[in-house]
Amino acid sequence: MKIAIAGATGQLGRVTVQKLKEKTAAENLVALVRTPEKATDLGIEARAFDYTKPENLVEALKGVDKLFLISGNEIGQREIQHKNVINAAKEAGVKNIVYTSLLHAATSEMALAPEHAATEKALIESGISYTILRNGWYTENYAGSIAGAIQAGGFIGSAGDGKISSATREDFAEAAAVVLTTEGHENKIYELGGDEAYTLSDLAAEISKQTGKDIPYNNLPEADFASVLVSVGLPEGFAKILADSDSKASKGALYTEDKTLSKLIGRKTTPLAEVVKNFVS
Repeated sequence: MKIAIAGATGQLGRVTVQKLKEKTAAENLVALVRTPEKATDLGIEARAFDYTKPENLVEALKGVDKLFLISGNEIGQREIQHKNVINAAKEAGVKNIVYTSLLHAATSEMALAPEHAATEKALIESGISYTILRNGWYTENYAGSIAGAIQAGGFIGSAGDGKISSATREDFAEAAAVVLTTEGHENKIYELGGDEAYTLSDLAAEISKQTGKDIPYNNLPEADFASVLVSVGLPEGFAKILADSDSKASKGALYTEDKTLSKLIGRKTTPLAEVVKNFVS
């Protein structure tokens, strides 16, 4: 059984490779990456693979039984890029595709959702056996702002009192590895979120607790939050996407009571307090 990981040198990809190596031999794995030279440290075969170059994808997928399709990072281009990969996988004879989608992708009002929903549709219509992993937010998406919040004396966002069921990249990667190496996941859609839901006020309180400093949560209007993100160096388009995601989180877009993630990995998802500890220590 040959398993290929598309985007293997990305943050999620690297952790998934490590989780897969714990479950199967390295010779069963293939890293599909834009620059194979950057994948040498993974310890598995690496093949050139660029979502934007459909003419080269079929050859790279030859001999692959299962493909882990990690969604691309070029927002606005992902639908066509993902379809390039799906079409190539079908031509190459790939038997199963596992795709990283977005929590509640079919009904979500987040600006990120339509490309994921379109990819899901293309995958289902392809005739290839599939498993769709509707991943919730990575806890690291918020934890990455902890240092700045401590320096500024406050944590900002636009999520209001919305509950967020995030989990770590390691949690999601472990779930992907389980799905890729076990049976019974064919043609299923999994809504994946952390066991412990929290608000950004809860996160700010945890940061305060662990640092001994008063770090309040300051909720901003979506446009104001986007402006702040731009002021600290984020591209305007990406800043608007993040602000939109936060705003939609205030309405429940990043919340789920589904415990499929912890069931897949056979343990509780990583607690918020543990993640905060790793970012403040």
